[in-house]
Amino acid sequence: MAKVSANYEVVYIIDPAQGEEGTAALVEKFKTLAEQNGSNVEVEEWGARKLAYPINFKNDGYYVLMSFTSEPAFPKELDRVLGITDGIMRSLIVCKGE
Repeated sequence: MAKVSANYEVVYIIDPAQGEEGTAALVEKFKTLAEQNGSNVEVEEWGARKLAYPINFKNDGYYVLMSFTSEPAFPKELDRVLGITDGIMRSLIVCKGE
């Protein structure tokens, strides 16, 4: 049976308190994780932006968009890892149509 893979996009917001090095390390961590579990990984750093509403009393966050192709099990794991990683304020994973 062929493995089914799909295209996904994840946007996550890093707490600016992580500093430049901490932010770069988190971006690299999730990029590496996606490369190990999928293909066609692209990372687009949108940078520091004002949040639409405060999260944990913070008004700014560092936005990162990452797209990749993987099997359906990986986004669930990625979501779990994003949820337990210090410095990640919010994340959202969506499956894109073909």
